[in-house]
Formats: sequence, C-alpha cells, structure tokens
Amino acid sequence: MNLVLLFLILPVLGQLPLPNPPYLPPDASTGASPSSGWNTLLGNLLYFYDAQRSGQLQTNRVSWRNSSALNDGKDVGLDLTGGYYDAGDFIKATYPLSFTLMSICWGAADFGAGYDMANQTAYLDSMLRWGLDWLIKAHPAPSTLYVLVGNTDTDDAYWGGDQNIPANRPSYAINDTHPGTDAAAGAAAAFAACSALYSNRGFNGSYAKPASLSNATYAQTLLTHAEQLYTFAVNATGGQKTYQSSVAQVAASYGSSSFGDELTMAALFVSWANSSTQYSQEAQHYFQQYQLSGQNDVFNWDSKTPGVYVLFAQIAQATGGNLTAWQAECERYFDAIVNNQGPAFLTQDGLLYYTGDSDDASLNPALNAAMLLTRYAPMASTSERRDSYQKFAQSQLDYVLGDNSMSVPYVVGSNPNSPSNPHSAMASGGNDIGNIDTSPVQEAYVLYGAVVGGPDKRGKFYDIRSDWPETEVALDYNAPLLTLAAMHVLNDTSDPFYTTLQAGAYDKVRPAGQPCDNAISAGCGSSGLPRPALIAIAVILSVVGAFILGLLLWYIWSLLRA
Repeated sequence: MNLVLLFLILPVLGQLPLPNPPYLPPDASTGASPSSGWNTLLGNLLYFYDAQRSGQLQTNRVSWRNSSALNDGKDVGLDLTGGYYDAGDFIKATYPLSFTLMSICWGAADFGAGYDMANQTAYLDSMLRWGLDWLIKAHPAPSTLYVLVGNTDTDDAYWGGDQNIPANRPSYAINDTHPGTDAAAGAAAAFAACSALYSNRGFNGSYAKPASLSNATYAQTLLTHAEQLYTFAVNATGGQKTYQSSVAQVAASYGSSSFGDELTMAALFVSWANSSTQYSQEAQHYFQQYQLSGQNDVFNWDSKTPGVYVLFAQIAQATGGNLTAWQAECERYFDAIVNNQGPAFLTQDGLLYYTGDSDDASLNPALNAAMLLTRYAPMASTSERRDSYQKFAQSQLDYVLGDNSMSVPYVVGSNPNSPSNPHSAMASGGNDIGNIDTSPVQEAYVLYGAVVGGPDKRGKFYDIRSDWPETEVALDYNAPLLTLAAMHVLNDTSDPFYTTLQAGAYDKVRPAGQPCDNAISAGCGSSGLPRPALIAIAVILSVVGAFILGLLLWYIWSLLRA
C-alpha cells in the first residue's frame, strides 16, 4: 500500500502514527539554557506517562521499563491488563485516572493547538488511548466498573522494579447492587470529555483549536461508555453512594468525600459531547440539589466543584446561555483566591496552599488553580479581573518551575536543580524497602517529566525518597501542567522559568535534617517545627515563666510587708 495513503487512513482506523525517531527528553543540563522551551516541557510531561504504563509494552521509548502485571483481571475472568500505575507504586486506580483523563482531554480541547505546534499530538493520542482503552476494559457491562486492581497492602510493602511485582493483584468492581456514584460518574465525565476532544468539539471563542486527533469512530465508542456509566451512576438499584461504601479497599488511598460534584460534571460533559439539552438540565438540577453554589473547595481528583463553575461558563458562552450568572459564580471563587481571602492562603514562599489537601501534595492544588484561572481568564467580566487572574496563575506556574526559595523546578529532569529522588519504586532501582533513601544512593533512572508532590508549607524541599508527600509522583500531578504548557506553547515567546537556573542553585539552600510532614513525622510536632526545637522552646518558656512568676510573688510579698 502507498505509504502516504496508509498515513492518511491510519487516523481513521486507530491512533496517530508516532514520530520516528521518537521524541526523547534531553539531558537535564539543557534545562539551564534558553534553548529548552515550552515544547520540551510539554514533551517531557507526556513522556512521564509512558514510564507509568502497565501491561504489554509493544513499543516503548522508556528503555528501562518492561512489560508487567500481565495477569491483571484473571481473578475475575477478564483482561484488565494495561492502563497506568497510579503513582510511585503499582496499583491501578480508576477514580483518580478518570480525573486525570478528563482534565487532559479538557485542556487539549481548549489549547490543543499547542500540542500540534510542539509535534506532540501523536504522543497525546497514545497517552490518552492507553488510559481510555484500559478504562473501556474496566467497564465490561453497562452497570459494572472495576475501580481498583492490585492489593494495597502487599503493594505498599513492595519496593522494587516492574519485574517482581507481587502476583496477588485482586480486581475490585462496583455494580448495580454495590454501586459507586462518584466513580461511575467520574469515569462518565472522562469518557465524555475525551469523546468531545476526538469529535474536534472545542469551546471556540478565546480558545485555540482542539488538538488534531479527530476520530469519529473512537469518539462514538467513548460517548457510548459515557452515557452508560452516567445512567449507572444515576439509576443503580443499590442507590447513590460513595464507592468506598461498596469497595472498602479504596478508602485509604482514594476514598471519595461526596458525589454531587461528579454527577454535575458528568452531566455537563455528556451534554457537551452529545449536544443534549436533557443532560444540561440534569446538570443544573444536581448543581442545585447538592448546593454546589458558593463553595471555595480545592479542585482535584476528589473535589470537582470549582471545575464545574468554569465548565458551566464555557458552555454558556459557546451556546449563548446565561454567561453572566456563571461569571458571578466563577469570579466569587477566583477573587477569593487571588485576594488571599481564604480558605486557601499564600505561604511566605508564595505558593497557594489549602490546609489538608496541600499537606500531602502541595503543588497539585496550586497547579489546578492556575489551570482553572488560565482557562477562565478570557471570559472574565472585566479586564482588571482577567489580568489579575492571569498574573496569579503565572506566579503559581513560575513557582513550580523554579521561582521559589529552593530554586527547584519541581519537574524531574527539566533542569540540573530538579528533584533527583522521586518516590518511585520503579525508577529508584532499589529493592530494600527499609532503606529506600540510601539503596541505591543515586536513583537508577531519571523519571523525566514527573511532577513531584512539592515542598512543605514553609517552602522547604528535602528531596528524600521516603518523604512521599514531597517526592511522590502521580498521574494527576502532571495533568494541569500539561494544559498550562500547551497554552504557553501557543502564546509565550519566553522560556520556562527554570531556564534561568544554573546548576547548583538548589544545593546552596538545600535544608538539612528531616522534613516535618505526614511522611516523616517522628521528629516533628504539629507546628511543623522539629520536636527538639519544640522542646527547646518549651524549656525557654518554662524558665521565663518561672522568672516572671517569681517577680510577681516578690512584688506581692513586698506589698504585704508594707
């Protein structure tokens, strides 16, 4: 067959052909040069997902990865191989994966032309399909969705490469009698958002064209799964409930707090994907029923409400709906962020911080906020708001890319000052779970493109493998930065901030000792200070208190004598 003709019909039959030779991340040293721009960052961020792949690896540009977990699903008579390992270990979790895919497809619809300009659209297609095709496997029947593959107990106890993953990998599902409204609706939103992307359905207006991966057949397949899962979420005979009520094994790692936001988000994306007013009306109903107006929550895999505000506004603008009402909702939410009115606050180091949510991964809430602010800014009611939103979003992006007190760009392999010890069992090259910080001394493989958890609330970053809140990687950590990078490819002639950082900048300010966070807390108190420091302060206060009390007693005794 003529090669040109084959190239033309491949997108109709399947995914886009990958570049040959493949894109490979440059050495971190290039990140200290202006020649390393947004195109490179976008490519590296996508490369990370290749490193997280599970299953049979047909073609693999990550040389140190191997095919793995090839028996997933056999315990239930299904093929559940493939998909992505969620974070630094080896479980596959549907709920955060759905959020990740939804977020990336949404971003690729808004700023997808950036992927085209960077020659990364084929890799975007490959990345999305690796996740979506697995999600299709995980949805073998209209009212069945597998939400976890892997044993969270044995997985947490294993630290090693992808060749010796413990064989006991049970599969857990929700179904009609044991439902999970949030997980089913979250997967429906992912399928619908990606269906809209593959249908080349963008929001127009101030947004760029979607990435050039239009495929009507694949879009329809995704939409069918979206509609089935949405129906399952709404009408399960077991009622509406959080999915950990049915699958207790997910509670510790990815338990859900509610499901009203997922129902609303799913209805909105399905309405956008299939141009249905019915689903749009149902989204309005859920928005009111679950009292989502007026909230100031974080935006992440468990909390979708802030994204709902922006998506409502985008759809209203694109369809001629009531944009003014959604501008008011969005701007109430964003004004509180940029004006430091709570509940989030700016740390002394300049990072947007949500107590609780940011404690386990400080960068992710800030990046998600920056992504939403960037997406909404073109719709702002005033130019002043537009400018303030864009400025704030840029400040958070620059922080993540090295404009912080540590001089650390928190993307592995992007610059000589990037983290060198991400919490990743695969990349570490070690197998001694009791000494993961020192065995081996140097991380075996560079996990290019991985966004780590980030510094503590004092802005300190210790780069220690066992300190998972600071150094663990995860699928959803990269998602907002992908969207921001694609937007900057389109609109920014300057380079990412990290290109201004020279080798050794982090070493000059690297903190000594151990961090005070949820991972390494034996030597810390609730204030975040090391326990020895707290003891010293307590001793000083006791001595000073005793001295003041002595003076007071002497004064009283003097008055009595007089």
